[in-house]
Parts: sequence; structure tokens; C-alpha cells
Amino acid sequence: AFFWLVSLLLASLIWFVSVHLSDREDAKLQHGLLIFGAAVSVLLQEVFRFAYFKLLKKADEGLATISEDGRSPISLRQMAYVSGLSFGIISGVFSVINILADSIGPGIVGIHGDSPYYFITSAFLTMALVLLHTFWGVIFFDACEKRRYWCLGLVVGSHLLTSGLTFLNPWYEASLVPIFLITLCTGLWAFFTAGGSFRNILKCLSCK
Repeated sequence: AFFWLVSLLLASLIWFVSVHLSDREDAKLQHGLLIFGAAVSVLLQEVFRFAYFKLLKKADEGLATISEDGRSPISLRQMAYVSGLSFGIISGVFSVINILADSIGPGIVGIHGDSPYYFITSAFLTMALVLLHTFWGVIFFDACEKRRYWCLGLVVGSHLLTSGLTFLNPWYEASLVPIFLITLCTGLWAFFTAGGSFRNILKCLSCK
């Protein structure tokens, strides 16, 4: 979570400086800078995810050195899951905290013709982001360990695409549906990456 916060701080500084060095009266330019800031934020998040992977690898080697059997007590898959979940939770908190603050009032959502589904769609988007970060963490760590650079590219690309789709709001049908399709596909990918199989699913459903 700390690594994600540092990436957000750096992205915010870059966006803040860009806005102050540009023409604030140009609405089109400011919108472009907002998209630029979101892209920079995504890239920095993935850079810090990689930095966290390298840090955990060093810690893993140290734990293996001092253990009795020469193996680390924590597996890479466990670290990937915890890392992704931490990124997701802190991302979700920052996504929804201002929305929750605004929901206290005053005012009624949609009273000026805006969508009355703002809060519920924001909740669904936050849920998808938490899940996606968890899935991305599992896939990213496995790709780094096995040097599958095309997987890293797909993780970064899907992250950029998900972030870009949010700019279609308040056209929620155009953003929510693709994001949840990405979440479903990424979840299946992460499941098989972590060693899952259809056989395991059938065993789970049959309580074996």
C-alpha cells in the first residue's frame, strides 16, 4: 500500500506541475492533461509494483538463507496475492473516499439532470479495481519470475485501458461493461497462473 501511495504522490506532482505550467483557461488542454496524468499514474503504479517485486525477491532470499531447510516460508504466489490485494484496497479507498464524503450532502444526486446512478456505479467500479489489482499482482509477479515480458505488457496495457474507459463516464454502460469483462478475463488468467484448473473447480464444487 505504501508503494502505491508513493506512486500516486509522484503522479500527482507531475500532473500538478503540468497544470500550473499550462493555460488553465483552455478546457480542452486541461482535459488532455487529466488523461495524461491518469496514464502517468498507471505507469508509475506498475513501476512501483515491479520495484516491490524486486524488494520481495531480496527479502525472500534472506529468509531462505536463515531458514533451517533452505527454503523461504513464504511463497511467491502468496506475496503476489498480498501485494495485489494491498494495491487494490488502497486504490479502492482513494477512489471512493471523496465520493463518500460528497454523499453526506447537501444536495440530491441527479437533481440537475445528472445520472442518479453515480454512487452505485462508483461502487461497482471500485470493486472492479480492487479485484483487478489483485489479479494483476498475481500475473505480474509470475511474469517477472518467468521473464514473460508479453504478460507484463498485457498487464500494463489492460491497466491503461481500464483507466481510460473511466473517462467515458457518465456514459456508464460504455465503461462498466468493458471493465467487468476485463475483470472476468483477468481473473480467469490469474486463476490459471496461480495453478488453478477446471479440475480444482469441480473438486471445490463437489466439496472434495
